Amino acid sequence: MKNCSIIGLIPAGGKATRISPLPLSKELYPVGFRGDDNNQNNLRPKVVSHYLLEKMQLAGVDKAYFILRSGKWDIPGYFGDGSMLSMNLGYLIMGLPYGVPFTLDSAYPFVKDAVVALGFPDILFKPKDAYIQILKRLELNNADVVLGLFTTDKPQKAGMVDFDDTGKVRSIIEKPLQSDLRFMWGIAVWKPEFTEFLHKYLIAVKEDINLPQLPEIPIGNVIQSAINKGLQVEAQTFTDGSYLDIGTPDDLITAVRGFASDFE
Repeated sequence: MKNCSIIGLIPAGGKATRISPLPLSKELYPVGFRGDDNNQNNLRPKVVSHYLLEKMQLAGVDKAYFILRSGKWDIPGYFGDGSMLSMNLGYLIMGLPYGVPFTLDSAYPFVKDAVVALGFPDILFKPKDAYIQILKRLELNNADVVLGLFTTDKPQKAGMVDFDDTGKVRSIIEKPLQSDLRFMWGIAVWKPEFTEFLHKYLIAVKEDINLPQLPEIPIGNVIQSAINKGLQVEAQTFTDGSYLDIGTPDDLITAVRGFASDFE
């Protein structure tokens, strides 16, 4: 991306209540194996968030921040400074516990002038070059936000996306019980204009609402508000891709049984 660094943001504040109790943070759940640096035949466990970091790195993202809930110190303990992946990794502590938008905004001072690549660390997906594709679209189409879309038959678990034939996003519908839409969004990249929009959006929310009673705000709601305000949000579909959230027991079983090899 010309004249702008690209920084990965990885919200890791979840409690993993659907698969608890766990002896470690769910982002460090071993799914598959990797060769060590000196001998690729000498296999080591590969944790779920490692797959995400590799895909970011492939797209030229050499710096990323995990945004943590207090107590999840095993994540920096495992990845350290990122030398395992030849990346620069940092760790931030989340602020207000009202959903992904507030978690992401904790990084505002560190990413406000950068292109952001958002990824969720408990997700396995393909294609391998997904970030390459959406970053290319962000630059060539002069969009403010580009969403990576995956097919799903479980709309009640996802942010479903309505878009036109050119890829322009018309609306995002959060977790509908039923939907004729086929695609959900799973990853995203955006320019500083959206980071600033998100920051100001949350300032207004905090001024207008009594925070102790505030329900969690989906990040899709903020993107929808940005669309309503005129920001250009586009979609890149991965019709042959796959997307698996290990945060539910059934999907965790699927991943552990060897599905992760498809996401190398």
